[in-house]
Amino acid sequence: MKSLLSPQPSLPTHVTEPRTNLSRSKVTSSLRFDRDRWIGRKKCGLTLSAVLDPATIDQFGISESEFVNPAVSTSYRSSKLPKPNQTVLDAQARVCTGPTQTKPLNEDQAFKVFDTILRSARGELKDEEQVSKAQLGAFFAAMTIRANAFPEATQWSEGEKHAVSNFWPHLVRALPSDVIFIADPEGSIMGVGSSIGPQYVGNGTSDMRLVGALREVLAGGHLGYEEVQGVLRDVLPFKFEDDKCSSGVSETLLSAFLIGQRMNRETDRELKAYCLAFDDQLGLAPVADVRSLTHYGEPYDGNTRFFRSTLFVAAVRSCYGESSLLHGVEWMPPKGGITEEQMLKFMGANTRLTPLQAKELLEDEELGFAYISQREACPSLYSLIGLREHIKKRPPLATTEKVQQFVKARGREAIVTGFYHEGYEEPLLMLMKRRGVHSGLVVKGEEGALSMTTKFRSANASKGLPVNYCSGFRSLSMDSAFELDGIC
Repeated sequence: MKSLLSPQPSLPTHVTEPRTNLSRSKVTSSLRFDRDRWIGRKKCGLTLSAVLDPATIDQFGISESEFVNPAVSTSYRSSKLPKPNQTVLDAQARVCTGPTQTKPLNEDQAFKVFDTILRSARGELKDEEQVSKAQLGAFFAAMTIRANAFPEATQWSEGEKHAVSNFWPHLVRALPSDVIFIADPEGSIMGVGSSIGPQYVGNGTSDMRLVGALREVLAGGHLGYEEVQGVLRDVLPFKFEDDKCSSGVSETLLSAFLIGQRMNRETDRELKAYCLAFDDQLGLAPVADVRSLTHYGEPYDGNTRFFRSTLFVAAVRSCYGESSLLHGVEWMPPKGGITEEQMLKFMGANTRLTPLQAKELLEDEELGFAYISQREACPSLYSLIGLREHIKKRPPLATTEKVQQFVKARGREAIVTGFYHEGYEEPLLMLMKRRGVHSGLVVKGEEGALSMTTKFRSANASKGLPVNYCSGFRSLSMDSAFELDGIC
């Protein structure tokens, strides 16, 4: 059991204060996490610790550049992930969002963005200055959906129209065919007639279903449950080998699909497809022999401004016989904030548990607490982290990944999750019911997480529903938890 609590070999967490000249004699930090007090149900004397000292540095051959500062969440971002072009990313933050939230670009902004895209397409920008394929897919999908389906206030501004008329005749000769298809799928938006969009079918069998689905999405339409699941299973896992996607799918098309579905506001059936698509990736979920189990679904991209308390709340509840299961990732865009996995790694805990190993910890009478990383439980979805950074805004997965059930229980189950944007509280509760749990709760906490505030705030302090808003359900029987919608 001890091997499940601490990774083997036990490599201490690396902690430093940000400074230019580090002296090894001063690099000493320790943390002790007493399971008797925080996690254990019975006294067991096990202490998790993270210690960094000069001897440890020499023993493991750790360079000072490898230290991770637990106070800076961005330090957990993988250095292997290519960075997006910042100019286009800033534009995506404005236009890759919903029908009422979109902020059209003014003329100066639009000209700067289209000029950056053109210079990148011509090969004039290098390395991190290049506009990635995912950025091109997301940006032009947003432009197309806004032109086709958004209300007048969030359609193209006069400045954007002027920029398009100036740059598109040059872009249509420089951009690849998949980008041209996304930007003008019917050859009627950009003002310069082109047969590429109407005739485009993709570059292989893996693209064909995605292209067909995208035509509907780019027109502002919606897809069925089977269509969404079919696309996801065709294209994932999403891994690159020698700058090529191993699944053969276009990075541009996939990013357009993901952001397009979010901009159109997903239907219940679409959200169910995202939520359930990879339930069987590792086989049937193990069933823990516990009388109750609470699943905590925090936003995977963490907190950057407010305290994130769920890890500690779950640990305390486990002391009272209420088994608690958390899940998430170490680092996730767009926020890239502090996550439970970062805190657990800092305390020396094992964050590479499989669902079966987590089941053992939940059944342990002295513990009843476990954390599962998406990296171990659902590799297909985890493979999208790099792509999600370049999309900028949250895709549908940001909603559905919070309602996961990596381990089930013989007893009663509950799911608790946070949200921020109004309109997602009912879909989240619907997904919980679809999971068949006995009860569910959604909380609008700080930053959309579960942490409630004790500060007095006026009713207008946050958009939509007030912070601390809660909604939930409790089923009298398991059978009543399932919705009769034809999706089993």
